[in-house]
Amino acid sequence: MVAPTRRWMMAAAAAALAAASAPAFAQSGEPIRIGFGMALTGPLSPNGKSALLAHKIWEEDINAKGGLLGRPVKLIYYDDQSNPATVPGIYTKLLDVDKVDLIVGGYATNMLAPAMPVVIQRNKNFIGLLGLAVNSEFHYPNYFAMIPSGPDTKAEFTKGFFELAMAQNPKPQTIAIAAADAEFSRNGAEGARENAKKAGLKIVYDRTYPPATTDFGPIVRAMQATNPDIVVICSYPLDSVGMVRAINEIGFKPKMIGGAMVGLQATVFKTQLGPLLNGIVNYDFWLPVPKMMFPGVKELMDKYQARAAAEGVDPLGYYMAPFAYAQMQVLQLAVEGTKSLDDKKLSDYMRANTFKTVVGDVKFGKDGEWEKGRVLQVQFQGVKGNDVAQFKNLSTHVVVTPAEYKSGELIYPYAEAKK
Repeated sequence: MVAPTRRWMMAAAAAALAAASAPAFAQSGEPIRIGFGMALTGPLSPNGKSALLAHKIWEEDINAKGGLLGRPVKLIYYDDQSNPATVPGIYTKLLDVDKVDLIVGGYATNMLAPAMPVVIQRNKNFIGLLGLAVNSEFHYPNYFAMIPSGPDTKAEFTKGFFELAMAQNPKPQTIAIAAADAEFSRNGAEGARENAKKAGLKIVYDRTYPPATTDFGPIVRAMQATNPDIVVICSYPLDSVGMVRAINEIGFKPKMIGGAMVGLQATVFKTQLGPLLNGIVNYDFWLPVPKMMFPGVKELMDKYQARAAAEGVDPLGYYMAPFAYAQMQVLQLAVEGTKSLDDKKLSDYMRANTFKTVVGDVKFGKDGEWEKGRVLQVQFQGVKGNDVAQFKNLSTHVVVTPAEYKSGELIYPYAEAKK
């Protein structure tokens, strides 16, 4: 029989040997630090704050399961103030001062593009959140897009809008395109021009406006003067609100209008605008229609909505929460798959594998974009008043394309949906 003291010494020695032979991350207990900038103030903040809550839920979920590589996970983030000029400094600080282990992108095209030079210089793996064609000029191999705009990113954004329009009888003949002079909107407008050309539509108005524009009446009147059949607007949140108000005040009624208006997916803007939204057909990425209830998404949304009021974020979270959570899931699955935090190994793994996430299967292709596009077009129908509850009822925002996720029929022309 081994004496108790000797037995304890032998056990201690065995434990020490095991610790010495284990990987450094298992014995250190130091958290894996993941850094990013996020729009927590400024015009993008309704969406940015919604994304951050989803990130926090992922952090809690993964830590409850034991973390990554045997270590807890800790998110390190800073407010980019919805201002592209702040972004390079944030990522430089995260890497040089905070010494984070990994970085991910914050929300929106205009915030992701200015991060890219820093990311490329450091050769970091980088998953952007809802950025349109961010990598179309950089062609950086370690960038990955958490946005379902597919390989033909710019055109895919409004492809469904044009397909719906051209399926009508009689077919529209003319189009107006209005876009903010900013990264996202320019990319969206470029795609709209491609789609218009393929459809054989005559472009009768094609202008950009300064990002600081607050009076959209003159823009809407200028479009109205050209009498277009359909109108694509590529705008950011405050522009989108201003455009919708101006369209209704002036009584502009083309046969179809919308396309690429950021902000109209956020509950805060839906409730502000209420019935003014009726008839607009606009992009979206996820709604809780039966065919989009992918494994894990209901559990995520239940957690999100239970905490939304206390966190002061979008009470429904349909637009941001699933994709923000999936962004972190992809990183998690790559770390688990490679058993590494090495940026090159993570990027190689992301290029080679399909990821099962709360937004369905994600497979990356050229320039880190999704191998297959899945942008929805949604029409607002029957909105009454300004209460939040009605937007839980999916009859107020109907998925009209693509067919595999369709939840209702398009009301055409726009004037009919306004009745």
